[in-house]
Amino acid sequence: MTEERRVVTVVFADVVGSTALGEQLDAEDIRALLAGYYAIAKDVFAAHGGTLEKFIGDAVMGVFGMPRAHGDDSERALSAALELRDRVRADDNLSDLKLRFGVCTGEVVATREPGADFLVTGDAVNIAARLQQAAEPWAILAAERTLAAAPAAFEVGPRLKIEVKGKELGYSRPRGQVQNCEQRRFPRPEGSHARARE
Repeated sequence: MTEERRVVTVVFADVVGSTALGEQLDAEDIRALLAGYYAIAKDVFAAHGGTLEKFIGDAVMGVFGMPRAHGDDSERALSAALELRDRVRADDNLSDLKLRFGVCTGEVVATREPGADFLVTGDAVNIAARLQQAAEPWAILAAERTLAAAPAAFEVGPRLKIEVKGKELGYSRPRGQVQNCEQRRFPRPEGSHARARE
């Protein structure tokens, strides 16, 4: 197996209240909802130059900066999170779904197994997942390092503090929104859409 260290930006998106949703809807309806959500996620991540790393239950994990790095992977990841959120919210066929997001930039170890894609592990993956768990429905929490790499592209709200397994993470939101955490958080966009600065 080949291993390499890379700095990437990880996006976690997960369905809020999936257990309750499973109790309300037929299994086939749930499957159709998730298939629509996964298709949009795959399309959005690819359009922004990222890779859909894996599906984990009803969560998706995207990686930006792997296998190809860009100079603006943090910005691409935030833009992808905003677009994925807005496209799912606007899709009448997915009206039963609510998502939340975590975005983190950091070093990971990528392992390529023979004939397989890269498998990415590291603190950035863990923190992105924890940020997602701390986010409110439709909110995007992003790490400070992520937002620092794209300061001109997004308006960010007040910094928040979140404790994650002994770590104190600072979070904030870009307008529409992303919030700053060390991880930051995109604010919940009730009736408004997050947008990049012109």
